[in-house]
Amino acid sequence: MAHRLQPRLLTWDVKDTLIKLRRPVGEEYASKARAHGLVVEAPALEQAFRQAYKAQSHSFPNYGLSRGLTSRQWWTELVLHTFHLAGVSDAQATTPVAHQLYEDFSRPCSWQVLEGAETTLKGCRKRGLRLAVVSNFDQRLEDILAGLGLREHFDFVLTSEAMGCPKPDPRIFREALRLACVEPGVAAHVGDSYLCDYQGARAVGMHSFLVVGPEPLDTSVRDSVPKEHMLPSLSHLLPALDLMEASSPTS
Repeated sequence: MAHRLQPRLLTWDVKDTLIKLRRPVGEEYASKARAHGLVVEAPALEQAFRQAYKAQSHSFPNYGLSRGLTSRQWWTELVLHTFHLAGVSDAQATTPVAHQLYEDFSRPCSWQVLEGAETTLKGCRKRGLRLAVVSNFDQRLEDILAGLGLREHFDFVLTSEAMGCPKPDPRIFREALRLACVEPGVAAHVGDSYLCDYQGARAVGMHSFLVVGPEPLDTSVRDSVPKEHMLPSLSHLLPALDLMEASSPTS
């Protein structure tokens, strides 16, 4: 007798899966710097941000919570480091910029919903699926999602700041399963990171879908992710769920 796999829970990554910044980081940083009398080129800030973010995440993972930092302090230090790498070493001049950027990125108007996101979420809800967020984001996420009209689609929002550990740590996925009262075999995760989203969810026994962008995937990723688990866009999710149900094992 065939048993169709019917997922009961879908957990979602947020940044670059459902929403993205309206302007690139470098442009946003350069604009706010100009408003405070500092002239720094956007490309230099973009490159500096990538370097600073990597270093900050390595030295103080998950917003430095285990080291006594708040996420606001973490982001402020990151912005100061970014400007320092871009050639502005005067922390007194860049501190107001850092505080302004934190506030601006807290506002929904700095973000935009990706194409197909709301339609897909509504389609999932019509199927009776429970939806939840599992994101390596900070405390600002709830208000951002509410302001963008997306919060209403989710039963709960679980951030790495609230949880105390980031994806791909299995604890954050297990907590989502516990909150939803479901087993991993009837849950799936959707996200754009191979390590944090795709592998992280699968490591606890969940199904997973990888949202892929226009840039070519790394060969190792492409070879290890079945095509039916890859989503060129969010509009491919519902058909992928249909395929997952139709191809579930029989007994």
